[in-house]
Amino acid sequence: MTEDLLDLAVDLATRAGALVLAGRDAAGAGRTGLNPAAKSTPTDVVTEVDRAAERFLVGELRRLRPADAILGEEGGEHADGYGSGVRWLVDPIDGTVNFLYALPQYAVSVAAEVDGTVVAGAVHNPATGETYRAGAGGGAWLTAPGRPERRLAVTGCADLPQALVATGFGYAAAARARQAQVAARLIPRVRDIRRLGAASLDLCYLAAGRIDAYYEQGLHAWDYAAGGLIAAEAGAVRTGLRGRPAGDDLYCATGPALADAFFGLLEDTGAADL
Repeated sequence: MTEDLLDLAVDLATRAGALVLAGRDAAGAGRTGLNPAAKSTPTDVVTEVDRAAERFLVGELRRLRPADAILGEEGGEHADGYGSGVRWLVDPIDGTVNFLYALPQYAVSVAAEVDGTVVAGAVHNPATGETYRAGAGGGAWLTAPGRPERRLAVTGCADLPQALVATGFGYAAAARARQAQVAARLIPRVRDIRRLGAASLDLCYLAAGRIDAYYEQGLHAWDYAAGGLIAAEAGAVRTGLRGRPAGDDLYCATGPALADAFFGLLEDTGAADL
Protein backbone atom coordinates (compact mmCIF):
# COMPACT_ATOMS: atom_id res chain seq x y z
CA MET A 1 0.00 0.00 0.00
CA THR A 2 2.76 2.46 0.90
CA GLU A 3 4.25 2.39 -2.59
CA ASP A 4 0.88 3.11 -4.19
CA LEU A 5 0.21 5.97 -1.79
CA LEU A 6 3.67 7.41 -2.44
CA ASP A 7 3.26 7.23 -6.20
CA LEU A 8 -0.03 9.08 -5.92
CA ALA A 9 1.42 11.70 -3.54
CA VAL A 10 4.22 12.45 -6.01
CA ASP A 11 1.83 12.59 -8.96
CA LEU A 12 -0.59 14.93 -7.19
CA ALA A 13 2.13 17.21 -5.83
CA THR A 14 3.77 17.65 -9.23
CA ARG A 15 0.51 18.17 -11.11
CA ALA A 16 -0.73 20.67 -8.52
CA GLY A 17 2.68 22.32 -8.74
CA ALA A 18 2.23 22.86 -12.47
CA LEU A 19 -1.07 24.60 -11.74
CA VAL A 20 0.58 26.75 -9.07
CA LEU A 21 3.46 27.73 -11.34
CA ALA A 22 1.07 28.63 -14.14
CA GLY A 23 -0.82 30.87 -11.74
CA ARG A 24 2.38 32.57 -10.61
CA ASP A 25 3.56 33.08 -14.19
CA ALA A 26 0.19 34.49 -15.23
CA ALA A 27 0.43 37.13 -12.51
CA GLY A 28 3.84 38.31 -13.72
CA ALA A 29 5.84 40.47 -11.34
CA GLY A 30 2.74 41.91 -9.68
CA ARG A 31 0.75 40.56 -6.75
CA THR A 32 -2.73 42.03 -7.16
CA GLY A 33 -3.62 39.56 -9.90
CA LEU A 34 -3.27 36.74 -7.38
CA ASN A 35 -6.19 38.15 -5.33
CA PRO A 36 -4.51 37.79 -1.92
CA ALA A 37 -6.80 37.81 1.11
CA ALA A 38 -5.99 37.87 4.82
CA LYS A 39 -6.55 34.80 7.01
CA SER A 40 -5.56 34.77 10.70
CA THR A 41 -3.78 38.16 10.51
CA PRO A 42 -3.23 40.80 7.81
CA THR A 43 0.20 39.23 7.10
CA ASP A 44 -1.17 35.66 6.84
CA VAL A 45 -2.48 35.45 3.29
CA VAL A 46 -4.20 33.07 0.91
CA THR A 47 -4.48 33.50 -2.86
CA GLU A 48 -6.92 32.23 -5.43
CA VAL A 49 -4.14 29.95 -6.67
CA ASP A 50 -3.97 28.33 -3.20
CA ARG A 51 -7.69 27.66 -3.38
CA ALA A 52 -7.56 26.38 -6.96
CA ALA A 53 -4.67 24.03 -6.18
CA GLU A 54 -6.48 22.61 -3.16
CA ARG A 55 -9.68 22.15 -5.16
CA PHE A 56 -7.63 20.17 -7.67
CA LEU A 57 -6.02 18.01 -4.97
CA VAL A 58 -9.29 17.32 -3.17
CA GLY A 59 -11.10 16.64 -6.42
CA GLU A 60 -8.50 14.14 -7.60
CA LEU A 61 -8.40 12.36 -4.25
CA ARG A 62 -12.17 12.10 -4.11
CA ARG A 63 -12.16 10.69 -7.63
CA LEU A 64 -9.32 8.23 -7.17
CA ARG A 65 -9.73 7.26 -3.50
CA PRO A 66 -13.28 8.09 -2.40
CA ALA A 67 -13.02 6.14 0.87
CA ASP A 68 -10.10 8.23 2.16
CA ALA A 69 -10.29 11.30 4.39
CA ILE A 70 -8.58 14.56 3.43
CA LEU A 71 -7.25 17.38 5.60
CA GLY A 72 -6.37 20.52 3.63
CA GLU A 73 -5.05 23.89 4.76
CA GLU A 74 -7.58 26.00 2.91
CA GLY A 75 -10.67 23.76 2.86
CA GLY A 76 -10.63 22.00 6.19
CA GLU A 77 -11.37 18.31 6.60
CA HIS A 78 -13.26 16.10 4.18
CA ALA A 79 -14.21 12.77 5.74
CA ASP A 80 -17.23 11.77 3.67
CA GLY A 81 -17.32 7.99 3.44
CA TYR A 82 -14.08 7.68 5.43
CA GLY A 83 -13.57 3.97 5.94
CA SER A 84 -10.18 3.09 4.49
CA GLY A 85 -8.04 4.20 7.46
CA VAL A 86 -6.14 6.51 5.08
CA ARG A 87 -6.09 10.27 5.50
CA TRP A 88 -4.38 12.73 3.16
CA LEU A 89 -2.79 15.93 4.46
CA VAL A 90 -2.37 18.52 1.73
CA ASP A 91 -0.90 22.00 1.65
CA PRO A 92 -1.53 23.52 -1.79
CA ILE A 93 1.11 26.22 -1.32
CA ASP A 94 3.40 26.11 1.67
CA GLY A 95 5.13 29.48 1.67
CA THR A 96 2.30 31.58 0.25
CA VAL A 97 4.03 34.87 1.08
CA ASN A 98 7.08 33.72 -0.90
CA PHE A 99 4.74 32.71 -3.73
CA LEU A 100 3.05 36.11 -3.57
CA TYR A 101 6.39 37.90 -3.95
CA ALA A 102 7.70 35.45 -6.60
CA LEU A 103 10.44 34.22 -4.27
CA PRO A 104 11.32 30.67 -5.40
CA GLN A 105 10.81 29.09 -2.00
CA TYR A 106 7.32 27.57 -1.93
CA ALA A 107 5.98 24.07 -2.33
CA VAL A 108 3.04 21.75 -2.72
CA SER A 109 3.03 19.20 0.11
CA VAL A 110 1.05 15.94 -0.03
CA ALA A 111 1.21 13.21 2.63
CA ALA A 112 -0.76 10.07 3.37
CA GLU A 113 -1.22 8.59 6.82
CA VAL A 114 -2.59 5.15 7.64
CA ASP A 115 -4.33 4.76 10.99
CA GLY A 116 -2.72 8.01 12.16
CA THR A 117 0.86 7.30 11.03
CA VAL A 118 2.35 9.13 8.04
CA VAL A 119 3.64 6.51 5.59
CA ALA A 120 4.14 8.48 2.37
CA GLY A 121 4.97 12.07 1.50
CA ALA A 122 5.98 14.27 -1.40
CA VAL A 123 7.07 17.91 -1.44
CA HIS A 124 7.37 19.62 -4.83
CA ASN A 125 8.84 23.07 -5.41
CA PRO A 126 7.27 24.36 -8.66
CA ALA A 127 9.82 27.18 -8.98
CA THR A 128 12.84 24.84 -9.09
CA GLY A 129 11.22 21.60 -10.26
CA GLU A 130 12.65 19.71 -7.28
CA THR A 131 10.55 16.89 -5.84
CA TYR A 132 11.36 15.31 -2.49
CA ARG A 133 9.68 12.05 -1.54
CA ALA A 134 9.71 9.31 1.06
CA GLY A 135 7.81 6.17 1.94
CA ALA A 136 8.05 4.61 5.38
CA GLY A 137 11.09 2.34 5.45
CA GLY A 138 12.15 3.22 1.91
CA GLY A 139 14.48 6.15 2.43
CA ALA A 140 14.17 9.74 1.23
CA TRP A 141 14.84 10.79 -2.36
CA LEU A 142 15.24 13.92 -4.47
CA THR A 143 14.58 14.31 -8.17
CA ALA A 144 15.38 17.52 -10.03
CA PRO A 145 15.46 18.55 -13.69
CA GLY A 146 18.75 17.72 -15.37
CA ARG A 147 20.19 15.89 -12.36
CA PRO A 148 20.26 12.20 -11.41
CA GLU A 149 17.96 11.00 -8.65
CA ARG A 150 19.68 11.09 -5.29
CA ARG A 151 19.09 9.40 -1.95
CA LEU A 152 19.07 11.90 0.90
CA ALA A 153 20.91 11.85 4.21
CA VAL A 154 21.21 14.40 7.00
CA THR A 155 24.61 15.90 7.76
CA GLY A 156 26.97 14.47 10.33
CA CYS A 157 27.48 17.87 11.97
CA ALA A 158 28.18 17.36 15.67
CA ASP A 159 29.48 20.81 16.63
CA LEU A 160 26.90 23.47 17.55
CA PRO A 161 29.09 26.44 16.55
CA GLN A 162 29.26 24.94 13.05
CA ALA A 163 25.53 24.21 12.73
CA LEU A 164 23.37 26.08 10.21
CA VAL A 165 19.85 26.25 11.67
CA ALA A 166 16.56 27.00 9.91
CA THR A 167 13.46 28.29 11.66
CA GLY A 168 10.24 30.16 11.01
CA PHE A 169 8.08 32.76 12.72
CA GLY A 170 4.36 33.04 13.30
CA TYR A 171 2.09 35.67 11.75
CA ALA A 172 0.85 37.23 14.99
CA ALA A 173 3.10 40.10 16.10
CA ALA A 174 3.25 38.99 19.75
CA ALA A 175 4.26 35.45 18.77
CA ARG A 176 6.94 36.74 16.40
CA ALA A 177 8.38 38.90 19.16
CA ARG A 178 8.74 35.90 21.50
CA GLN A 179 10.22 33.76 18.72
CA ALA A 180 12.70 36.51 17.85
CA GLN A 181 13.90 36.55 21.46
CA VAL A 182 14.64 32.83 21.28
CA ALA A 183 16.42 33.27 17.94
CA ALA A 184 18.50 36.11 19.39
CA ARG A 185 19.68 33.83 22.20
CA LEU A 186 20.35 30.99 19.76
CA ILE A 187 22.28 32.76 17.01
CA PRO A 188 25.52 33.50 18.95
CA ARG A 189 25.89 29.77 19.63
CA VAL A 190 25.47 28.38 16.10
CA ARG A 191 26.97 29.11 12.67
CA ASP A 192 23.93 31.11 11.54
CA ILE A 193 20.16 31.05 11.18
CA ARG A 194 18.09 30.87 8.01
CA ARG A 195 14.42 31.90 7.77
CA LEU A 196 13.39 30.55 4.37
CA GLY A 197 9.61 30.73 4.68
CA ALA A 198 8.28 27.21 4.00
CA ALA A 199 8.37 24.56 6.73
CA SER A 200 7.99 21.64 4.32
CA LEU A 201 11.06 22.75 2.37
CA ASP A 202 13.03 23.44 5.56
CA LEU A 203 12.53 19.80 6.55
CA CYS A 204 13.45 18.62 3.05
CA TYR A 205 16.58 20.77 3.15
CA LEU A 206 17.48 19.13 6.46
CA ALA A 207 17.05 15.76 4.74
CA ALA A 208 19.23 16.91 1.84
CA GLY A 209 22.05 18.19 4.06
CA ARG A 210 21.50 21.83 3.08
CA ILE A 211 20.98 22.77 6.73
CA ASP A 212 22.03 21.01 9.93
CA ALA A 213 19.01 21.61 12.16
CA TYR A 214 15.49 23.02 12.20
CA TYR A 215 12.93 24.17 14.74
CA GLU A 216 9.62 26.00 14.54
CA GLN A 217 6.65 26.73 16.75
CA GLY A 218 3.00 26.97 15.76
CA LEU A 219 2.85 24.69 12.73
CA HIS A 220 -0.05 22.56 11.51
CA ALA A 221 -0.04 18.91 10.45
CA TRP A 222 -0.15 19.76 6.75
CA ASP A 223 3.01 21.87 7.17
CA TYR A 224 5.21 19.03 8.40
CA ALA A 225 3.51 15.70 7.54
CA ALA A 226 5.35 15.09 4.27
CA GLY A 227 8.55 16.99 5.09
CA GLY A 228 8.80 15.38 8.51
CA LEU A 229 8.67 11.88 7.04
CA ILE A 230 11.24 12.83 4.40
CA ALA A 231 13.57 14.17 7.11
CA ALA A 232 13.08 11.06 9.26
CA GLU A 233 13.77 8.73 6.35
CA ALA A 234 16.99 10.68 5.74
CA GLY A 235 18.06 9.98 9.33
CA ALA A 236 16.76 13.01 11.24
CA VAL A 237 15.79 12.87 14.90
CA ARG A 238 12.56 14.72 15.68
CA THR A 239 11.16 15.95 18.98
CA GLY A 240 9.00 18.56 20.65
CA LEU A 241 11.35 18.88 23.70
CA ARG A 242 10.72 17.95 27.34
CA GLY A 243 9.43 14.53 26.45
CA ARG A 244 6.82 15.73 23.99
CA PRO A 245 6.64 14.53 20.39
CA ALA A 246 7.31 16.87 17.49
CA GLY A 247 4.04 18.50 16.50
CA ASP A 248 1.98 21.65 16.17
CA ASP A 249 3.28 23.30 19.35
CA LEU A 250 6.96 22.78 18.56
CA TYR A 251 8.77 20.85 15.85
CA CYS A 252 12.51 20.30 16.22
CA ALA A 253 14.71 18.12 14.02
CA THR A 254 18.39 17.51 13.37
CA GLY A 255 20.88 14.76 12.64
CA PRO A 256 21.73 12.21 15.35
CA ALA A 257 25.24 13.57 15.91
CA LEU A 258 23.89 17.00 16.87
CA ALA A 259 20.64 15.97 18.55
CA ASP A 260 21.54 16.11 22.23
CA ALA A 261 23.44 19.38 21.95
CA PHE A 262 20.87 21.09 19.72
CA PHE A 263 17.80 20.04 21.67
CA GLY A 264 19.53 21.02 24.90
CA LEU A 265 20.37 24.42 23.45
CA LEU A 266 16.74 24.95 22.42
CA GLU A 267 15.64 24.23 25.96
CA ASP A 268 18.26 26.65 27.30
CA THR A 269 17.06 29.43 24.97
CA GLY A 270 13.42 29.00 25.98
CA ALA A 271 12.09 27.45 22.76
CA ALA A 272 10.16 24.88 24.78
CA ASP A 273 8.33 27.70 26.60
CA LEU A 274 7.00 29.52 23.55
